[in-house]
Amino acid sequence: MSYIKTLQERRANIWEQAKALLDTAAAAKRELTAEEEGQYQALNADLDRYDARAKELADAEQRTRDADAAFAELLGKPATRTAPGQDNEELRRFLTGEVRSYEIRPEGRVDFRALTKGTATAGGNTVPTTFYNRLMEFLIESSGLMAAGPTVLNTASGEPIEIPIVTSYSSGALVAEGGQIPTSEPAFGKRALGAYKYGAMMKVSTELTTDTAVDLEGFLARQAGRALGNAFGAAAITGTGTNQPGGLVTSATAGVTGGTGAAGAPTADNLIDLLYSVIAPYRNSSSAGWLLRDSSVAAIRKLKDQNGQYLWQPSLVVGTPETLLGKPLYTDPNVAAVGLGAKSVIFGDISQYYVRMAGGVRFERSDDFDFDHDMVSFRTLLRADGLLADQTGAVKYFAGGAS
Repeated sequence: MSYIKTLQERRANIWEQAKALLDTAAAAKRELTAEEEGQYQALNADLDRYDARAKELADAEQRTRDADAAFAELLGKPATRTAPGQDNEELRRFLTGEVRSYEIRPEGRVDFRALTKGTATAGGNTVPTTFYNRLMEFLIESSGLMAAGPTVLNTASGEPIEIPIVTSYSSGALVAEGGQIPTSEPAFGKRALGAYKYGAMMKVSTELTTDTAVDLEGFLARQAGRALGNAFGAAAITGTGTNQPGGLVTSATAGVTGGTGAAGAPTADNLIDLLYSVIAPYRNSSSAGWLLRDSSVAAIRKLKDQNGQYLWQPSLVVGTPETLLGKPLYTDPNVAAVGLGAKSVIFGDISQYYVRMAGGVRFERSDDFDFDHDMVSFRTLLRADGLLADQTGAVKYFAGGAS
């Protein structure tokens, strides 16, 4: 814990140095000089490195707790017990080529939940790490949107699911004594979630599949999770909704457009306006947050409010997101970079984005595809879809001003 504390203190010191540069320039009513800008960018890079290191430590600590919990469960129960739907012997037979297809599913036919990484105090320590959960963890790490907490529906099959939505609400009116009360009814609509197929292929040597010293299960989960996460994550942000998922940014509504002469970058006032362009029920939701790409964060870190306070605040707890105007900030490489007309900052209730995953994840292997190189081919398939259920303003975007 002393090492983690040291990391935290060093990171806080770097942030203070970055603030000092910005404050010096602000006091002199000028922009950063070329030398100061270089120092500022170097300090931001150091912050990012400390963030990555802290995340690695948090993940390692969580894996240790999961392993301890799993061993405790195994030692306390008969050795013949296997987890429902996650038969380790079946997985071993698949990896060694005894069977050619292996399908894994989350428990239960239909599961409504927000898909986030396990939290120890919320029960994460009580659940052993399974192949499915490890794969999903890597998928989430590859997609900022998935990490931000959308609503995830796991289903056994892939038939369309209709999601009812409200397109307009009832309204009241002042009525005079004896006057007629006007009729105002809410309007309802529906949107369908399908199941688009995403796949990834990987090849490994026969030696790797038979080497018991290699964590092949972990390797496959990591590679497949990241590959599928990158593929689905891109569509979940910018998908058109035609023959592919409907993207969060594509379906979001305009919140704020920047002014001219700022190269499309948001100002502090722009971000405050964007925050309050989302109505209170969504803005105050525990699922409300910001989404932008990594390259935009450095610019956001410079911004202050009218009281001279920085809008961006570093996290004081390992594994928790930074905050912007008091709301968690997530990064996703598929969000547009800052630019003229670019939808570069997203804010709203991320739980209003629905992700549907159909039929679990299917693995298949072939020993014949690359027979002359003695390679084993593994194919991973996932069927998923996504849409923003409430497109009346639950999620809004900032667009860079026109030149």
